[in-house]
Amino acid sequence: MSSATPYKVLCVCLGNICRSPTAEVIFRHYCDAHQLNVWVDSAGTSNYHPNKAPDLRSQQHAKKRGYDLSALRARQISLHDFIEFDLILAMDEQNLQDIQDLQQQALAEFGLTQVRARIALMSEHDPIYPQQALPDPYYGGAAGFERVLDQCESSSLAWVKALKIHMQQFS
Repeated sequence: MSSATPYKVLCVCLGNICRSPTAEVIFRHYCDAHQLNVWVDSAGTSNYHPNKAPDLRSQQHAKKRGYDLSALRARQISLHDFIEFDLILAMDEQNLQDIQDLQQQALAEFGLTQVRARIALMSEHDPIYPQQALPDPYYGGAAGFERVLDQCESSSLAWVKALKIHMQQFS
């Protein structure tokens, strides 16, 4: 990986309107703050909300912490994402399973030499929420959206630390 080529991370939840857009913006914020050449996007395993803005509650809670989700639009993960991205982060175990199933389809279609994405839970390195699912706040109240923000901040910082080590090894 050359320093000119960004490392690409895709954050994935079910609908791409609450958790993954929040994770995208927070992960990008911390990568920028740590001057990492990382490009971050988000998607959903479903196609429930194509081209929709993030949930207004997600936007409102994020805005209170200085994160702007308003420009993001929902999209569904595609097989090409397994070629395009270096790392795909699942928000929970069901997303992880769905992504692994899609990766098998991508491998069947494109082959091992083309598919480069590594798949992991968002919380893989998180010391505060180790290997914990990022709970979907959609059907809950304000506390759920705050938990998403807390966990996205903690997990993003943990990934930034891991990526710094990874990028030093390959620079």
